[in-house]
Amino acid sequence: MTTKIERRIKIKYRVRNKISGTPERPRMSVFRSNKQIYVQVIDDLSGKTLVAASSLGMEAMPKKEQAAKVGELIAKKAQEAGITTVVFDRNGYLYHGRVKEVADAARNGGLKF
Repeated sequence: MTTKIERRIKIKYRVRNKISGTPERPRMSVFRSNKQIYVQVIDDLSGKTLVAASSLGMEAMPKKEQAAKVGELIAKKAQEAGITTVVFDRNGYLYHGRVKEVADAARNGGLKF
């Protein structure tokens, strides 16, 4: 029997075998902890994080609102860096709740994926 974390890691590797970020279309990776949510836009060919945003300092609002703010923030930062299209990496998490909020807010902010 696998634990929840082992299951997520197996799903993560399965997804990561299919997608990777390029300089033209970097990978937008989401990490969700119990308290925070972090998003990075990564160029996998050079191994560099191009843009990052997190919910640190937003503890006063509900978690779904934090996720939406982080999505808007990452979209704004990415466009300032000249990034318009990304590949979405849900990092083994279900596309639901806070992960979906980040994706929807980033789309509304102007990112295409």
